[in-house]
Amino acid sequence: MTNPPNNTGTQTSIATPAPIATPIPIASQASIATPTPIASQASIATQTSMPAGVGKLESMLVCDDDQIFRTRLVRALQSRGYNPLVATNAEEAIVLARRHKPERAIVDMRMPGMSGLDLLERLIEIDAEMQVVILTGYGSIANAVEATRRGARDYLTKPVDTDQILAAFEREADAPADLAETTPSLARVEWEHIQRILSDCGGNISQAARMLGIHRRSLQRKLQKLPPLE
Repeated sequence: MTNPPNNTGTQTSIATPAPIATPIPIASQASIATPTPIASQASIATQTSMPAGVGKLESMLVCDDDQIFRTRLVRALQSRGYNPLVATNAEEAIVLARRHKPERAIVDMRMPGMSGLDLLERLIEIDAEMQVVILTGYGSIANAVEATRRGARDYLTKPVDTDQILAAFEREADAPADLAETTPSLARVEWEHIQRILSDCGGNISQAARMLGIHRRSLQRKLQKLPPLE
C-alpha cells in the first residue's frame, strides 16, 4: 500500500530549548568571612591594668569609739587597698577577730567597757601573729611601755594620721620605739591629765577640781590656757 504523500513538505526539526543557565552557587556559610570573635570576659579583665599598688586586700581591724576619727581612718585605709573591719568597742572587736582573723589591728586605748590594753591581750590570744597598734589621746611613757610589754606593735599618741599608723606596722618588730620623739613635756602631761579627769566627770569642773585636789578657780584658769604644743 502506497503511503499518502507528505503535504507539509520537508519536516522542520523542532528547536531544542536552550539550556537553562546554571545559577551561580551562593557562597556557603563556611566561605563567608568569619567575624572576629568577641573577647571573653577573662581576656578583657586581663587586658585591663589594675591600679598601681592594689593587690590582695589586707584585713585590718579598726576599733575606736570616736565615730569621726574612725570613719576618716576607715576611708583612708580603703583608699590604700586595705579591707577594714570596723568595731566601736572591744566586744565587737573580739567577735570580728574570731570570725575573720585579721592580720593587723588598730585599737584605741580608752573606750567604754574593756580598755584597749585588755583588748590587746584578747586579740593576741586569738591570733599570736596579729600585729596591733595602740592609739591614745592621753599619751604617757608608762602606757607605752605597758602596751609594748603586752605585745603591741607600737603605741601612738593622737592626733595621728594614717601614714603614721601604717609606718608603725612596717617598723621592725625588734626595733625599739623612739620615745624621745613622742615624749610629751611636763606641761603637756598635766594638761592631758586634766582633760582626762574632766572628761571622766562629764565636764563638771567642780567635781574634776575635787578629784584633782585643786581649787575650782585654779582649774578654771588652767582650762583657759591653750594646750601646750609639746
